[in-house]
Amino acid sequence: MPDLELDIHLTDADLAAALRSDARTGLTATPKHLPPKYFYDARGSELFEEITRLHEYYPTRAEREILAERAGAIARRTGAKTLIELGSGSSEKTRLLLDALREHGTLASFTPLDVSAAALRGALSDLRREYPDLHLQGIVADFVHSLDVLPEAGTRLVAFLGGTIGNFTPAERAPFLAALRARLSPGEFLLLGADLVKSPAVLIPAYDDESGVTAEFNRNVLHVLNRELGAHFDPALFAHVARWDAANEWIEMRLRALVPMTVRIDALDLTVSFAEGEELRTEVSAKFRREGLTAELAAAGFAVRDWWTDAAGRFALTLATAV
Repeated sequence: MPDLELDIHLTDADLAAALRSDARTGLTATPKHLPPKYFYDARGSELFEEITRLHEYYPTRAEREILAERAGAIARRTGAKTLIELGSGSSEKTRLLLDALREHGTLASFTPLDVSAAALRGALSDLRREYPDLHLQGIVADFVHSLDVLPEAGTRLVAFLGGTIGNFTPAERAPFLAALRARLSPGEFLLLGADLVKSPAVLIPAYDDESGVTAEFNRNVLHVLNRELGAHFDPALFAHVARWDAANEWIEMRLRALVPMTVRIDALDLTVSFAEGEELRTEVSAKFRREGLTAELAAAGFAVRDWWTDAAGRFALTLATAV
């Protein structure tokens, strides 16, 4: 049985330092903000898995629908020898690609990349049993800053799924996509999942469900700050807000202070103040149009070869080649 590797390029100390830096920067900014990656501790990951099963939250189902229908075509078009997944998590949907590439007869290795060593170990353990003939190489890294660690063996297909590209602002997407293109050779592939612009009547419930799971997920970032930085937030004093920004065509998730307060953050030797009604932005989730995303990819050096949506036209998978 081929070996299983886990390459560590991001340690617990690195993660702790990044959290301290991001918290200090974001909580002293005007307006206040935090990166969405801090939602995903063990509890946050459990909550997100619950979100993906809610009837209001369509992106996961829609992307899976496309993959189930198009994975064979992706395998034939790419003939990929190496599949790389950015922000892999459990790699659940990716099994559709693995199965199709294995059936096509080209796949030799799979490299999932994630910031969580624990998540990768669990996923790789499962994958080793399911795909005993694959070379599996997990990489613990932050893909935003560590694309240089991607393996270079064989024709590569990089999968960036789940609509995570929407968590970047346009000013962040351009350098990220350019850096990714710089790591690929001409003719190699990017498979990009992107949520599409649609009615706010569909979008907002996906981020503000009736059962309150997304609200708990949003407030979980305060629990993370309390645990990791000795902060003294009372999450119950913050309301969950999901807002459609029509000008930027993105959903914003925010936490709104219900009362005036000051919050001590011991590890930062910092006290921050919130006015009543003041909001802390915790996520941007951009939605895309075909022409706009095609132009952004072209500017980064990618040519779109295929564009697929689910039957309802809610979500898209784009297969692009490095040119």
